[in-house]
Amino acid sequence: MIETPEILDIDEQPTAVVHLKVARDAIQGVMGPAIEEVLTVLSSQGIATTGPLFDHHLLMDPTTFDFDVGFPVATTVEPEGRVIPAALPGGRVVRTVYHGAYEGLGDAWGEFDAWLAANDVRHSDELWERFIAGPESSPDAAQWRTELVHPLV
Repeated sequence: MIETPEILDIDEQPTAVVHLKVARDAIQGVMGPAIEEVLTVLSSQGIATTGPLFDHHLLMDPTTFDFDVGFPVATTVEPEGRVIPAALPGGRVVRTVYHGAYEGLGDAWGEFDAWLAANDVRHSDELWERFIAGPESSPDAAQWRTELVHPLV
């Protein structure tokens, strides 16, 4: 389900995002419009993306997701509407790649968290997912890839 996790150092990555704070069950309804809003602003400002779509969760509790959704960018975006400049943090992280449909992400995070606990890897509560390959690249969900990342503490 997930690849063997690895610990590595990464650089901070400038991004263009929409910040959202929503009930957990509302996430599917807000993601699409937020993604379209970021892409529209990037296009209007002539800014290229430098990587795949991501969501960066700052706080997750049983009822609420507090997160950014967006893209890494080559140039700083000017704030427009809900779109703002931000960054994915640099530093030491632990990452893995999940293979499969988005419906399996919860189980993938569970598998990742079990590996982290078994290997005594201390990480922050912050996390992000980078959607490396999805329905836009193949109708076969077995070909989809999502990177799962936790910064280390």
